[in-house]
Amino acid sequence: MNTPKVVIAGHICIDITPVFPDVKENIFKNQQNMTKSSINEILIPGTLVRVNDIDIHTGGVVANTGLAVRFFGLDVTLMGKVGTDAFGTMILDILKEHGSTDGMLISKVDSTSYSIVIAIPGVDRIFLHNPGANDRFSSSDLDYNEIENAHLFHFGYPPLMRHLYENKGKDLVHMFKKIDAMGIITSLDLAAVDDRSPAAQADWKEILSLVLPFVDFFVPSFEELAYMLDKPLLTRLRTASASGDPIEALSFERDVRPLAEHALSLGAKIVLIKCGSRGLYCKTADKRGFLSLRKKAEKLNFPSLLSWNNQTIAEPAFTPRKILSATGAGDTSIAAFLSAMLKGYPLGSCIKLAAATGSSCLEAYDAFGGLKPFLELQKMIDAGWSQNREG
Repeated sequence: MNTPKVVIAGHICIDITPVFPDVKENIFKNQQNMTKSSINEILIPGTLVRVNDIDIHTGGVVANTGLAVRFFGLDVTLMGKVGTDAFGTMILDILKEHGSTDGMLISKVDSTSYSIVIAIPGVDRIFLHNPGANDRFSSSDLDYNEIENAHLFHFGYPPLMRHLYENKGKDLVHMFKKIDAMGIITSLDLAAVDDRSPAAQADWKEILSLVLPFVDFFVPSFEELAYMLDKPLLTRLRTASASGDPIEALSFERDVRPLAEHALSLGAKIVLIKCGSRGLYCKTADKRGFLSLRKKAEKLNFPSLLSWNNQTIAEPAFTPRKILSATGAGDTSIAAFLSAMLKGYPLGSCIKLAAATGSSCLEAYDAFGGLKPFLELQKMIDAGWSQNREG
């Protein structure tokens, strides 16, 4: 078949990441066991913290997932919104270096979204984020003629896009319902909800119940999904973890499986949950729940998808050689998963390549420096690349 065509739409921003020097060996030497107390030793109020170069790159699902899908050899159209300011120009220039900006929208009234990323080696990232033009992104901003010619539509980060979570996600639901009716494979990713932001006031459980019937691939992180469907679980795991990181205390079977089953019951066909340093967990719908995706797979000529129903796979994370930053690791792992699916890989291989991609991206400050072709990743896996303990 011809090269699969993918549309990646939604949130985009510029990420500004100060590079921290390894000035405290006792802090950075054990990168996978950093604690909050270690962060407090570095970020001390009232002090000047010396850093090295600054890393400036695109962020958000449009850039991170979109450009990674292009890296994996697929035909990609990017649909995001930026302003006419310097940050918007920077984003467009970076996208041009990696391909086309034809699907991008330029707003004359909105500022470009940006994030200040605090990425201390061995510690999950802290984001200082301005949503900018993303808050006014709407379903009418999409080019449906372009989408109609695609095989897959992937959208990300509605919790960071105010118009799409307002009114019980009415416009988000409208968008997915319209694209689902075209017979295009649909995919949805989430983002963390800041308790102090307007997004925290949205009824995410209801929003998911309304949109997931039109979503084929649902690919949130564990924390994002638990926040929306089971906040007490998230609180319990944070309390059980010495560092307050719920990922450290979770169990795939006890904690992740019920969330995946809940998402399937709301209408998703394939649920892939990103569990950070623990790995990935995938659960797919039964034969009846899978029927609509099966029809799409037949229409779009993806025979490998036809056998993906009724499967459960827990894939432990691969051990990175070093950890510089988790920026984009989740997005690029999803890019690998979706790309492998469109290339005809079986489900187990798609998940393994996704886990391998996420781990390899930890070895670079940006989302792309650690990307490796599937053949190279497979060689590393076949050579015995170690994996973390399964949850």
